Amino acid sequence: MLDDRDRGGVRAALDADPVAACMVAARVEHAGLDPWRLGGEIWAAGSRLEGLCFSGANLVPLRGQRTAIRAFADRARRHGRSCSSLVGRAELVLPLWEELAPSWAPARELRADQPLMVLAGPPRVRPDPRVRAVRPDELERYLPAAIAMFTEEVGVDPRAGDGGAGYRARVAELIAGGRAFARFENGEVVFKAEIGAMSAAVGQIQGVWVHPSRRGEGLGSIGTAAVVERLGAMGRVSSLYVNGFNTPARATYHRIGFTQVASFATVLF
Repeated sequence: MLDDRDRGGVRAALDADPVAACMVAARVEHAGLDPWRLGGEIWAAGSRLEGLCFSGANLVPLRGQRTAIRAFADRARRHGRSCSSLVGRAELVLPLWEELAPSWAPARELRADQPLMVLAGPPRVRPDPRVRAVRPDELERYLPAAIAMFTEEVGVDPRAGDGGAGYRARVAELIAGGRAFARFENGEVVFKAEIGAMSAAVGQIQGVWVHPSRRGEGLGSIGTAAVVERLGAMGRVSSLYVNGFNTPARATYHRIGFTQVASFATVLF
């Protein structure tokens, strides 16, 4: 397990893969490597950090050959599963899951093909001028859309277990940070998206959702373009990953100007 003495080496490794490592890089840039502040641990394998893995609410392998993946699996088995998912580059996640499955299975779902997409310039479609940052006093109006998106995308209700307190706090945190965006009509959210993670170089868009009654009108395309435009103004490249089977969403992101640079995989528990 690494600590702040290794921060420079870890930052350099994450900077070498800025799009795929955005989720972890954003945490490390803000909190360093102290587990309490980071909300997890950074594991390393090899004398030159040839292998790296983040272990927290998610288990995220960042780099490494098969030997490193086996070492991470051994450590994860010893600790026991506390993460809600494995996520990251498919070429790392799938071998790691192969090692862990005998002791951690069954998974609730395996999503083995999730194109990781990037847009470095302006969007190719006109951004929706009615999409804006959600204000803190709009949490109650925004939250139902966020819950609907999460339930539809992940397959579980985020209010399960604690009545929604944890998810509500997370959404409130995104709103307070200016990272939740929506188009409101008659007080109701018809489009929403969030910047789930933002490093010094990349902003990862998540939670793109259009109200079921308004789908097919192009709100997802122009709404996402508005978030891309905002990230560009912040000096960040836009990134997202999408399920390979979600053909309409993939077509929308291609139309906006996103191109695939890698493949992610997610194992959900």
